[in-house]
Amino acid sequence: MNFPAQLRVPLVDLVAQQAEIHEELEPHLQDILQRAAFIGGKEVELFEQQYADFLGARHCIGVGNGTDALELALLGAGVGPGQEVIVPANTFIASVEAVVRVGAVPVLADVDEEYLLLDPESVRHRVTDRTAAILPVHLFGQVAPVERLTPIAELCGAVIIEDAAQAQGALRFGRSAGTLGRIAATSFYPGKNLGAAGDAGAVITDDDDVARLVRLLGAHGSERKYEHEVMGCNSRLDTIQAAVLLTKLKRLRDWNDMRSQAAARYQGLLADVEAVRLPRSAPGNSDVWHLFVVRLEDRDRIAADMQQSGVSTGVHYPVPVHRTEAWRKLGLEAGSFPVAEAASRRILSLPIYPHITASQQEHVVESLRNAVGGGA
Repeated sequence: MNFPAQLRVPLVDLVAQQAEIHEELEPHLQDILQRAAFIGGKEVELFEQQYADFLGARHCIGVGNGTDALELALLGAGVGPGQEVIVPANTFIASVEAVVRVGAVPVLADVDEEYLLLDPESVRHRVTDRTAAILPVHLFGQVAPVERLTPIAELCGAVIIEDAAQAQGALRFGRSAGTLGRIAATSFYPGKNLGAAGDAGAVITDDDDVARLVRLLGAHGSERKYEHEVMGCNSRLDTIQAAVLLTKLKRLRDWNDMRSQAAARYQGLLADVEAVRLPRSAPGNSDVWHLFVVRLEDRDRIAADMQQSGVSTGVHYPVPVHRTEAWRKLGLEAGSFPVAEAASRRILSLPIYPHITASQQEHVVESLRNAVGGGA
């Protein structure tokens, strides 16, 4: 069945976001094209400085994408072959891919039942004498309890490496996601709170030595052309993406506020729907609502029904890492991480983005109510 365009609600609306910035961005893109300044240049340097300032960090190193950012953060922190990195079971596969790409061993841990963030107690039981890093993922726009993970890391000599791709602008006890550990990685994939017009990412740190090493590694191990200090790779933030990110960074706080307003509207509209478990913010967190994730039974049928009424939804993530075909080799059976596994069967991401309208949200809620049997 086809529905009128005004009744269709996408999971993410990048067209509206692009329309807002088009007039300001276009002259910058034209200038870059006219100068043929495609690699490096003033836009990259300016964005790195401004994003570091936005977070309250000393260094931001732009790289090619979020997965590269994770790999370079691990290498910059000295994580290598044979060492172990503790990662939550309910994360995007890139968190684990990066660990393996540096030769380390991913060790999965469960998440807490309320917020679905890395559970310090599960982490504590997985620490060994080979643990080199703990990699909390700031999921859905909220910040993992890094202050509870830090003492565990200190006891075993591990470093905290944050995966901050879903929490740009989020705070924990007043400090920015990405500044709570020794080093952090983020992604500027287009759908993120701060998204590029293609792939892009960054590594964030206060450590001067780590920053220099990461920058070296992402430029073939070279500060000067044809002088290579270490074995590196090619992972750079290109100039056009930096220009897009600079334009959007000016609006990020406002856009995050708009997301928070949309989240509050959902909370009010869905407060009386007992079949829907609403997300909550952990004490100390100022969330940026990258995703609005509810939990309910019969999730797949409900998502299909909502799609029929013109509402797109998502699942982040439908299969925990250890149950994917790619990572069955870890040898972890169903039931190994009961919280993550139970959540994967029930979570549903509702549409949320800065430009979502009240009428769109009302349509989402009406569709959801009907699907769970709460409508007229």
